[in-house]
Amino acid sequence: MLKTRAKYHLGQIVRHRKHPFRGVVYDVDAIFSNSDEWYDALPEESRPAKDQPFYHLLAENEQSYYVAYVSEQNLVPDDTGEPVDHPDVPELFGDFEDGRYPLHFQLN
Repeated sequence: MLKTRAKYHLGQIVRHRKHPFRGVVYDVDAIFSNSDEWYDALPEESRPAKDQPFYHLLAENEQSYYVAYVSEQNLVPDDTGEPVDHPDVPELFGDFEDGRYPLHFQLN
């Protein structure tokens, strides 16, 4: 059965189940839509199934800020109540409130 309903939503803060990083969801793909090269570069024993939602995150760890692409099975909700300090957050989202970021729309 194809699972395409996303568990996490835009503006939600999540963390990786295995690796020490967290981030804000800024886009969701219903199924895997990155390159085969990206997928094949993952260790075979930890490659996630492609038929699940994948999330684009403005991510951070102790050392840096970056963009991550993570399968739903590898994410858990972040319950720290702390904002994410990624420098691109203000471009996409409003002020952090109630543990999440509201989408920020600019009319130009």
